[in-house]
Amino acid sequence: MASSSGNSSGSSKLQNSGSEGDLQVVMDQRKRKRMLSNRESARRSRMRKQQHLDDLLAQVTQLKKENHQILTSTNITAQHLVNVEAENSVLSAQMVELSQRLQSLTDILDYINTNNSNHVFETEQIQASSDLNFMNNPWNMMYFNQQPIMAAADIFQY
Repeated sequence: MASSSGNSSGSSKLQNSGSEGDLQVVMDQRKRKRMLSNRESARRSRMRKQQHLDDLLAQVTQLKKENHQILTSTNITAQHLVNVEAENSVLSAQMVELSQRLQSLTDILDYINTNNSNHVFETEQIQASSDLNFMNNPWNMMYFNQQPIMAAADIFQY
């Protein structure tokens, strides 16, 4: 019996070692499969990282281009501002000068109108009184509506 129990334990050792060998093969296959899967995952990760880096570089290039365009636009706008401010300054100076001229002309017109109304009134009074005096003087009546007297130059020689 001892031999039969020895055989049975020996055969179970063979079965165990066969199972262990199969188990080792299965473990090695799983390990290789996991290593391949990890390698593929790392490769995909590197590819995603490279794609992300390429996208960021393209974005940097695009942003630099936009920044250059904005700077150019800002410089052009600043130059336009300088030009408009210079033109505004010239126009303001012209406006002040023209306003002063207008005020001077208005003052002159006011002076003329004030003096002219007094002068017209005085002239009308003088004219009216001289007309009356002229008409009232009988010596002036004989010259009224007559031809002027002409004299020859030789009468003035002595």
